[in-house]
Amino acid sequence: MEKIIEIGSLDELDKVAREVLDSLDGRTVVAFDAPMGAGKTTLISRIAAMLNADDDVASPTFAIVNQYEGDRTIFHFDMYRIERVEEALDFGCEEYFASGELCLVEWPEKIEPLLPEDTMVVRIEILSDTERRFVIR
Repeated sequence: MEKIIEIGSLDELDKVAREVLDSLDGRTVVAFDAPMGAGKTTLISRIAAMLNADDDVASPTFAIVNQYEGDRTIFHFDMYRIERVEEALDFGCEEYFASGELCLVEWPEKIEPLLPEDTMVVRIEILSDTERRFVIR
């Protein structure tokens, strides 16, 4: 099932974060499919805040994975710098995905063969400087 939410400003981003969390249905891996600058990290920061994570959420571009603690453990991945699937295997991404903890993945196309079958996909489309369309499936 697909849900579509359009927002006109960042002020409405919390409703998208809430919908992502409400749509998990037991799934723990969420792939954010979006171009550079679409707001992947900003949305992830709102999801972490809703789970009461006190950490500053920043894109883990160089670390590849950040961990945040709140109502549950959150692993935030940025696969942008991954050039080969083997690199993701080397740092143990499959173990993270199998951990049962919430795994939020930016640039999932870099590691697509490693994503679990039941991965939730959140596609972000840029409509204008302030408007976005979110497709959750």
